[in-house]
Amino acid sequence: MSDIEIAQQANMLPVFDLAQKKLGIQADDLDSYGRFKAKVSLQVLQQRAQKPDGKLILVTAISPTPAGEGKTTTTIGLSDGLNRIGKKAIVCIREPSMGPCFGMKGGAAGGGHAQVVPMEDINLHFTGDFHAIASAHNLLAAMIDNHIHHGNALQLDTRKVTWQRVMDMNDRALREVTVGLGGPANGFSRTDHFDIVVASEVMAIFCLSGSLSELKQRLGEILIGYSFDGTPRFARELQAHGAMAALLKEALKPNLVQTLENNLAFVHGGPFANIAHGCNSVIATRMALKLGDYVVTEAGFGADLGAEKFINIKCRKAGLKPDMAVVVATVRALKYHGGMALDQLGMLDTHALQRGLENLKRHVNNLQQAFKLPCVVAINHFDQDQDDEIAQVEQAVLEMGAKVVLARHWAEGGKGAETLAQAVVDTLENHAHATCQFLYPDDQPLWEKIQTVAKKLYGAEQVIADSKVMKKLKKFAEKYDHLPVCMAKTPYSFGSDPTMRGVPQPHQLAVRDVRLSHGAGFVVVLCGDIMTMPGLPKNPAAERIDIDDRGVIQGLF
Repeated sequence: MSDIEIAQQANMLPVFDLAQKKLGIQADDLDSYGRFKAKVSLQVLQQRAQKPDGKLILVTAISPTPAGEGKTTTTIGLSDGLNRIGKKAIVCIREPSMGPCFGMKGGAAGGGHAQVVPMEDINLHFTGDFHAIASAHNLLAAMIDNHIHHGNALQLDTRKVTWQRVMDMNDRALREVTVGLGGPANGFSRTDHFDIVVASEVMAIFCLSGSLSELKQRLGEILIGYSFDGTPRFARELQAHGAMAALLKEALKPNLVQTLENNLAFVHGGPFANIAHGCNSVIATRMALKLGDYVVTEAGFGADLGAEKFINIKCRKAGLKPDMAVVVATVRALKYHGGMALDQLGMLDTHALQRGLENLKRHVNNLQQAFKLPCVVAINHFDQDQDDEIAQVEQAVLEMGAKVVLARHWAEGGKGAETLAQAVVDTLENHAHATCQFLYPDDQPLWEKIQTVAKKLYGAEQVIADSKVMKKLKKFAEKYDHLPVCMAKTPYSFGSDPTMRGVPQPHQLAVRDVRLSHGAGFVVVLCGDIMTMPGLPKNPAAERIDIDDRGVIQGLF
C-alpha cells in the first residue's frame, strides 16, 4: 500500500481523549480542529513550569539524496518504539509546506507504518498556521508601501526596502516582480520579490519565540529597509508588530495530533533548513519536554544544515540542549553518495558503499567531536538491502565509535523500532552527563563564524565572497557581531555545489550574499545558487494528486 492508503486506514482516536489520558491535558486547555486535531493552550506550559524536562533526542541524517533517507519516518517510528518499550515519549516535528507537497519533495508526515495522522490534513492547510504567518508577513509589506505612498515620514529609500512578500507555494515567476504599476493611485513602482513562507523571517520568529510577548517584541525588531541617509528602519516604527502578533495569536498554540499507533505528536512551525533554521517551534519543544519523559525531534536535511542550526541557533536562543543524536542513513543513499546511478542502487556494490560511508562518517564525527553529542546510527531498512551491505555499514559505524541499529519501522511501525528505542535509552543512561557544545561562541566575529562552520563541519578549504558581501558583513559587524549565522545552502552536498556527492575534497564554499534577520536574531548566509523561492519540477507532484467524488484525496505521498 502507498503511504496515503496506510494513513487512510488508520484507527485514529479522538485527540481530546488521548491528550487527557496520556498527557493529563484537560479539555479546557484544548481547542478543537475536528476530532483528530487540536491546539494546546500556552497555559499548559506555564502550569508545568516547575516539572523537570524530559530527555531531548535529536534525529538528523546524512546528506539527503534522491534515493531517500526517511528522517521524519524514523523520528516518528522511534517515538512509537519508545512508547512500545514502556517509555512516555512525544514526537515533535515541523509542519509541511504545501509548496514541496505539490512540487518534487512530497509531503512530510512520515511514511509507511510510521506516520502522523490525519496525513492529508497535515500536508494540506492543517490548522492554518502557515496562512496566518503569510498574512502577518504580507501585512507588513503592505504597510511599508502604504507608508511610502502617504508621505514617507521615515524617508524610506524604495531601492533599499529589504522586506519582501511571501506565499506558501513554489512559483519561480514571483522571484522578482515589479509592484506599484498603474499610476500614482497605486503607489510608487519598485522592484519586489517573493519568498516561500518557510523562508520568511516571520516563520523564524514564530518558531523561536517562547511566548506571545516575545513574539510581538521580535516582530517589532524586523528590519524593513533603510532611509535615504542609511538609517535602518524597523517594523515597530510603522506600528505594525501589534497587528502582526494579533494575526498569529491562535497559530502560536502548538498543534497536537497522533501517530498511526495513537501516540501523541506536536506538529508546529516549519522553517526550511536549507534557507532558515529548520526546526519546529520552541514552544512545542518546551511543552513536550514538560509533558513527556522522552522527546524525539528532528532537524531538517543533513546534520550539516539541520543539526548545526538546531544547536547553534534554536538551542542557543531557547536555552535547550539535546541529550543525544540519532543519525539516519540508508544503504541506498550511501551507495548513491559513493557514485552509483539512481537506477542501479538495488545492485550489490560494496566499493560504492564504502566510498559513500565517508559521508556518514563526517556527519557522525561532526556530532561527536564538534558538538560532543553521543550518537546512534539508524539504518533505515529497505527491502532491497542485502545482508552483506548491512554488515558493512554496521562495521563501519562501530569503527566510528557509535552504536548502530537496523530499524524496520517503515514496514513494522513501532515494533520495528523497538531495538532502536532500547539503544537510545541505553545511550542516554551511559552518557547521562554528556553536555552538548556550541560550535562557536557569541563573541566570535561573523566572518569567523562562517569560516568555522564551513571548515569544521563542511570540510571546506576556503570560503570565498566578493567585496559587496564583505562590505555588508563589515557593516553588520558594527552592531550584530554577536549573532549566530544561519547558513543557507544546498542540502545535497557539504559544499555550495549540489552535484558534489559523498565528501568533496578539496572544495570552496561560495558566499553569494548575507542578510540580517534582526527580529529572528541571526544573519542569513546565502551560498552558491540557493533560492528562497523554489520552482516546480518538470513533472510536479500536483499532477498526480486528485480527489474523488467521496472527497477522498489520492496521490499525496
